[in-house]
Amino acid sequence: MTAYQLLLIDGGAGVGKTTVGWEISAALQARGTAHCLIEGDYMDQIHPAPVDDPDRAAITERNTAAIWSNYVALGQRRLIYTNTVSILEEPMIRRAMGGGPIRAACVLLTAEEATVRDRLTQREIGSQLDAHIERSLRMARDLSEKAPAGTVRIPTDGRTVQEIALDVIQAAAW
Repeated sequence: MTAYQLLLIDGGAGVGKTTVGWEISAALQARGTAHCLIEGDYMDQIHPAPVDDPDRAAITERNTAAIWSNYVALGQRRLIYTNTVSILEEPMIRRAMGGGPIRAACVLLTAEEATVRDRLTQREIGSQLDAHIERSLRMARDLSEKAPAGTVRIPTDGRTVQEIALDVIQAAAW
């Protein structure tokens, strides 16, 4: 059985996970490389959270499994998964992919505080900007400390999304 390939793209808000994920998809499309992309932030958007699943991990796993099974039915073997904590949730994502042989690459996108503040200020127009910036900076510190061995860190400051995407593709050996 050929192993599935999983690319987990992680990082605090404002580092470029979603944008880089889309750019990786575009680069792979240009090469004719079959793949699919899941934006993990959409896998648990339910309010109120299920009583038996307050951190929404179970609904994330169920939704990811449902989408992945549809992609597999279409012959897909490669999954790009972006989410703030995806590298910490690798076991859950592996389960959602049905277990079996999976070759995974974990990438942590990073950015300096000034870059994060600038990007989020451009993007966030609501009343929660300051809280969002602080959560992002705290999460970046936590991810840096808790990243599993083998995680590749890729800085995004002052670089084009195309450069970053190519670095991620190279890190994944895709």
